[in-house]
Amino acid sequence: MTERIWLSLAHMGGQEQRFIQEAFDTNWVVPLGPNVDGFEKDLESYLGENKHIVALSAGTAAIHLGLIQLGVGPGDEVICQSFTFSASANPIKYLGADPVFVDSEPETWNMSPELLRMAIKDRIAKTGKKPKAIIPVHLYGMPAKMDEIMAIANEHGIPVLEDAAEALGAEFKGQKCGTFGEFACLSFNGNKMITTSGGGALVCSTKEEADFTKHLATQARDNAPHYQHSKVGYNYRLSNICAGIGRGQMMVLQEHVEARRNINLKYRQLLNGIGGVSFQSNPSSDFHSNMWLTCIVVNPAEAGFTREDLRLAMEQENIETRPLWKPMHLQPVFASAPFYGDESRVSENLFDRGLCLPSHPNLTDEDLQRVVDVIKGLAEM
Repeated sequence: MTERIWLSLAHMGGQEQRFIQEAFDTNWVVPLGPNVDGFEKDLESYLGENKHIVALSAGTAAIHLGLIQLGVGPGDEVICQSFTFSASANPIKYLGADPVFVDSEPETWNMSPELLRMAIKDRIAKTGKKPKAIIPVHLYGMPAKMDEIMAIANEHGIPVLEDAAEALGAEFKGQKCGTFGEFACLSFNGNKMITTSGGGALVCSTKEEADFTKHLATQARDNAPHYQHSKVGYNYRLSNICAGIGRGQMMVLQEHVEARRNINLKYRQLLNGIGGVSFQSNPSSDFHSNMWLTCIVVNPAEAGFTREDLRLAMEQENIETRPLWKPMHLQPVFASAPFYGDESRVSENLFDRGLCLPSHPNLTDEDLQRVVDVIKGLAEM
């Protein structure tokens, strides 16, 4: 059998081992340490906008701690993009709050500002209080329409927590994703733009928020000679070993971004002229996706095959692909949550027709050609 082509593999830059070895040599094989501090500083320098970074065990942990600091608790509502991975919404339930899902607009596939405005007004009318937070997602590295979303959020006085887990390196109007809201989450899972094996970070607007995040993430231990706790804490900090991987990855982050953008460009060139196959694309020069994953949409009437036909054909050729995210409002766990959409059913249609193609920097031209040949083979049948 031919070698398997994976969807999104980690890619090492060559310097990661040096930072890990330093941790072993100095016996910093515990949570926290110089690599954690260095990794946070590297991220702050990269993102800019005077943000403060706290490295954590996962992007999910970042959303959880961000929501805590926004005062989310039992009985509250949090507006969340429906077209996303469940980690965007699960922390809302951790806190006893309720998600309110908003559908996407077709240009970026991200939260529709028009439907966001509708949801806010309707929730205030129905519950007598406004939602506690808004969670837009920069899906597959494509920036959401953050100018419109932030304007609506500011108009109603509702804080924004960006889910930028897939969008490190992406920009909207020249500003890095993850720097628009009061908080933002980043992810360094093994399939993301850079990896720490497993890990994430909370992007904070102030040093005070970052300090409190660190406090909560280290079991909320009070400043005392003994173990004393006045708040419920969490074991959410990133380890010094994993942060060492991250420091090495930061040295090649921009190379990773450009590599994925280049892969996306090659797919477009190789698939040019194939009917019924379209790409997630930057709507204008304001948007600069990192193209974390190259995503296509299949129109069966034009292509002559379905998304599922293509997925199964890829698997037959030992190529990993994945359907686009199943919207949260269709997930059994969130069946009772309010959902705001319209007749266009953007996220549902994208889920039905969309597929993520292999997109990692390790892909060779031969790998890309294998993927493209499967699509062309179906188109010619």
